[in-house]
Amino acid sequence: MKLHPDPSNAFSIQSYSDEGVVVNGKLQTGALILCAVMGPQPWAAHSFADLTQENFDELLPLNPELVIFGSGHRIQFPAPKLLQGLIQRGIGVDTMDNGAACRTFNVLAGEGRHVVMALLATPLP
Repeated sequence: MKLHPDPSNAFSIQSYSDEGVVVNGKLQTGALILCAVMGPQPWAAHSFADLTQENFDELLPLNPELVIFGSGHRIQFPAPKLLQGLIQRGIGVDTMDNGAACRTFNVLAGEGRHVVMALLATPLP
């Protein structure tokens, strides 16, 4: 699906599919972390079943006000113990399917919010 974000200086998502996510014109494949002021970075999380607290702790150095967790094709909530590091620092976490996560990231980043998206890859069927 193609997205049309408002103009800003932030990184934004132009489209997403099972192949990956297009960020500022470049296709990104695999699990990724995206911050509005920092380009996409690979995320060590491989699948929902393999998530660990360490995967979410990778986001702590970015000091976000909110983490948007894209859990794949459908919404799947991680166990609260995996989010302990974020919760202890008062960082909000919102879980969504990948499409909703991409759209929400664009809106919040376009508003200048310090948001980080952690997106699991969606394997091709």
